[in-house]
Amino acid sequence: MNERVVSVSRLIKASPEAIFDVLADPARHGEIDGSGMVQNVRGESKRLELGSKFGMDMKMGILPYRITSTVKEFDENRLIAWAHAGKHRWRYELEPVEGGTKVTESFDWSTSPIPKAIEMMGYPKKHPANMEATLERLADVVEA
Repeated sequence: MNERVVSVSRLIKASPEAIFDVLADPARHGEIDGSGMVQNVRGESKRLELGSKFGMDMKMGILPYRITSTVKEFDENRLIAWAHAGKHRWRYELEPVEGGTKVTESFDWSTSPIPKAIEMMGYPKKHPANMEATLERLADVVEA
């Protein structure tokens, strides 16, 4: 495992297909985001595929901002990852297991041109709690 990746996993009692449908719909990202930063999709929300670009309205504290991300990794019902201008990736890996799906969310800053800056801002230490909250919200959505 790359030393510039932090991950959190959770068993979700739903099929990989049901979970992937939520992850591949950027309009639903605000619904499952555990950080409170993802607000709304900008523009038309189409199902994501490799190379798709999608815009999001974001908010850090009281500061609103916008990002555009591109899907960098894609394997239907198994893997999806995207990156924005900072080039770090948010990745979701789905593995069918007894009782549901093991979902692993990762923050991978090994692809960033400025990994030390990400580390100095403390994101690798802050993100696991937000990822746990995201996976809990994702479970609430798909297990309902």
